[in-house]
Amino acid sequence: MGWWIGRFRAAAEALAGDRPWALRLAGMLITLVLVGGSGLGGWAIERLAVASPLAGVGLLVAGLASALAGRSLRLEVEAVQRLLPATANGDLTAARGRLAWIVGRDTDRLNREGILRALAETASENAVDGQLAPLFWMLVGAALWCSAPGLPGPLALAWAFKASSTLDSMLGYRRGRLRWLGTAGARLDDALTWLPCRLTALGLGHWTEALDDGRPDPSPNAGVSQAAYAHAVGIRLGGLNHYRGEARSKPLLNRRGRPTDASALGAILDLTGRISLGWLAATGLAAAALQAWRWMQT
Repeated sequence: MGWWIGRFRAAAEALAGDRPWALRLAGMLITLVLVGGSGLGGWAIERLAVASPLAGVGLLVAGLASALAGRSLRLEVEAVQRLLPATANGDLTAARGRLAWIVGRDTDRLNREGILRALAETASENAVDGQLAPLFWMLVGAALWCSAPGLPGPLALAWAFKASSTLDSMLGYRRGRLRWLGTAGARLDDALTWLPCRLTALGLGHWTEALDDGRPDPSPNAGVSQAAYAHAVGIRLGGLNHYRGEARSKPLLNRRGRPTDASALGAILDLTGRISLGWLAATGLAAAALQAWRWMQT
């Protein structure tokens, strides 16, 4: 998806130049092609799995696994943690460099607390973007597939969501031509993440606090997901960040919480795993109850 976005962007900027209306139109076309194409690709694999299980089921399972980023998120967070020095006065160069792979803020001047806060914020935001939201749409697709096998199913919806999320991460910035080119992808990602984000806050037991703390954030979802995890593990997130040398103040989340520590990072990652298992268990129970009800009616 990223490969295609890069090429679509280059072609769009070459044709549209600096004209806002043309860039917005190009962004809508890119979104339509990438999200629609990803969904159709998933749907084709689903149809193959139905028609020829021997050939298609393996592809279907691999495709579903590719849509969930929980394990890779944990590995990246733990990789940065391992590079942190044992003492507060140790060299942070390696940890800053590895952190820059997974966050958008400037990392070259972050102290130990700043690195830990950045890890907590990216872990809590990407818990929804990379794991829980695609899982949610996967489960919705599974429900559609069970009710009508001809409809798009779990892989089609999961890949369509991942396409919108990737568009947002690559083009959804309020600078330069991306201010117009990335609008369509960013708005679609906001819409598709809205419900899974709030279900996550509900599952963490901090619905009201997450909505109140996250409301000032420019993103309708990032602040809510970060606030929900901040309250759940008792840490304070938000504050001053720098992006390309420009200072930007983010809303404080759970302002009475403690500074982020290593135990909080582990708790965030563990909570994401538990919510995932909870959603799977609840869906399985609902499917079993529905099947039992249908059997009783026959």
